[in-house]
Amino acid sequence: MEQMEALKQSIREKGKMVVAFSGGVDSTFLLKVAHDVLGDGAVAVTARSCSFPERELREAKAFCEKEHIKHIVVESEELQIDGFSHNPTNRCYLCKKELFTKIWDIAKEYDIPYVAEASNLDDNGDYRPGLMAVAELSVLSPLREVGMNKSMIRELSHGLGLPTWNKQSFACLSSRFVYGEEITEERLGMVDRAEQLLLDAGFHQVRVRIHESGTNTIARIEIGTEDFAKMFAGDFYQEVNAKCKEIGFTYVTLDLGGYRMGSMNDGIRKA
Repeated sequence: MEQMEALKQSIREKGKMVVAFSGGVDSTFLLKVAHDVLGDGAVAVTARSCSFPERELREAKAFCEKEHIKHIVVESEELQIDGFSHNPTNRCYLCKKELFTKIWDIAKEYDIPYVAEASNLDDNGDYRPGLMAVAELSVLSPLREVGMNKSMIRELSHGLGLPTWNKQSFACLSSRFVYGEEITEERLGMVDRAEQLLLDAGFHQVRVRIHESGTNTIARIEIGTEDFAKMFAGDFYQEVNAKCKEIGFTYVTLDLGGYRMGSMNDGIRKA
């Protein structure tokens, strides 16, 4: 595939590279290719925070151990960033600027001249303020640069035998909040536990969006429309309702539109 060869050549020319590694489909693919091409010249950095589920960090660590990739975990607690908890529309910019500044510090410490992240061509079509920070801090986006989209990355990941080739898409838990509504560690934990409940039940693509209405906290569940029947098989939906209320939600709803990436950005797109 033309894009794959272009990606390898681009990485080879860099010599050394730090890859921002979340353990998702895109960053796992980029890290694998970078390590295959550069060997020990490729270093992975993962951020630990309350908006990044522990299961994702465990998977990231396990992959690097298996592939013998140097892996550094950096503390990057978004809730300590000035203004972040108020959930402004540029929340992702604030987070990425903080994160990539820390990753650049690590790169300089190891005398590595390049930092790369794994956004793909499909990310150009959504509201992505984090990409402003990527540009400002001169972070490379190799997958976008060679024209790779998500479906292509999944296909190539499958060919490489990567376990993430069919992994569900993931974004940090802060993306589950309505812009302007406060993000707290407690609410992040509620979202995390509710999503884990659905993942453990076998749902593949899951989002639990959190909405505040007065003193009420509402869970708006997004799953693939093909999984609606599974949700309503027997009394499972009642179990979900009861367990989500135990977690702390006042009301539990199912979004009839099903899962869709970046649905919290709908209001911004219409503005």
